[in-house]
Amino acid sequence: MDLWPLAVYLVIVSMLVVAMLGLSFVLGQRHHDRATDSPYESGILSQGSARVRLSAKFYLVAMFFVIFDLEAVFLFAWAISVRETGWTGYAEASLFIAVLLAALAYLWRVGALDWRQGGRTVS
Repeated sequence: MDLWPLAVYLVIVSMLVVAMLGLSFVLGQRHHDRATDSPYESGILSQGSARVRLSAKFYLVAMFFVIFDLEAVFLFAWAISVRETGWTGYAEASLFIAVLLAALAYLWRVGALDWRQGGRTVS
């Protein structure tokens, strides 16, 4: 297997990156005013700290979105190839859905879906 085209490509890409970084360093502006290092957001001066504590509910919603979004992608791919996969594919998709439902039931049982602050925990 010849790897020389890959090596040539990597050398060209590396030279291009070095050239762009070098040109931006040489041609870039160098000024340090008082406002240069201050954060700027659409004309509004920032106040307070950037470390805002968010509730775990936001992370819970993000995790559910990722989980069910991936589920939809896998099931869509299965639905496209349902004729080629036949009954074996149907059984695997059913097992996949069953595992996801079992995980959802477990999360419901331990109180992970409870939006109240004092959710119960499993001992």
